[in-house]
Amino acid sequence: MTVPPPIVAPSILAADFARLADEVRAVEGAADWLHVDVMDNHFVPNLTIGLPVVQSLRAVTALPFDVHLMIEDPRRWAPGYADAGAYNVTFHAEACDNPVALARDLRSAGAKAGLAIDRDTPIEPYLEILPSFDTLLIMTIKAGFGGQRFIPQLLDKVRTARRHVAAGHLELRIEVDGGIAADTIAQAAEAGADAFVAGTAVYGADDPAEAVNRLRALAERAAAGV
Repeated sequence: MTVPPPIVAPSILAADFARLADEVRAVEGAADWLHVDVMDNHFVPNLTIGLPVVQSLRAVTALPFDVHLMIEDPRRWAPGYADAGAYNVTFHAEACDNPVALARDLRSAGAKAGLAIDRDTPIEPYLEILPSFDTLLIMTIKAGFGGQRFIPQLLDKVRTARRHVAAGHLELRIEVDGGIAADTIAQAAEAGADAFVAGTAVYGADDPAEAVNRLRALAERAAAGV
């Protein structure tokens, strides 16, 4: 199986919100994407940043924004993030009754389209619609809070997705989110993930940029079987 070079996406959920622009700049030149968690206190029991913050940050960095919508009714809100300049907009399968239609809307708005699968959701019902997407985000925790412990059993979904992508020759990033750190990223890479969201592992480090580079190196070695 051919796996694309790994992408590391620091999650600003773990950053210091009082100095968010500085925290974003701290990973420039190292991060591939910037992961932005949007939570609505309905789909998940937490409330975080929304569209105005994304619009403000867009003006201070050239990093591609990887927006993860943990919200109800994503069809109403997701295109706004594409219009605001997000590179990739991911919404949850559990929150959308017509994922393919929303993916089409996001692509029409100029963004990549991502489908997220939460901890307790089987992946098999969604495999056949993956050609409509650019990213498949597989939660390795329960969506809604940062700082949770990585659940290795959820990598079975990654393995299933990687086999499906390889068999269908799909161009699809397989992203993992939740508990990704220096001691877990290799497992995820070996399972077939090629994009990695890391919050505390990056913004809890003394040097966030160096933490990103270290994580990428670990993923590269694992994917190469070194």
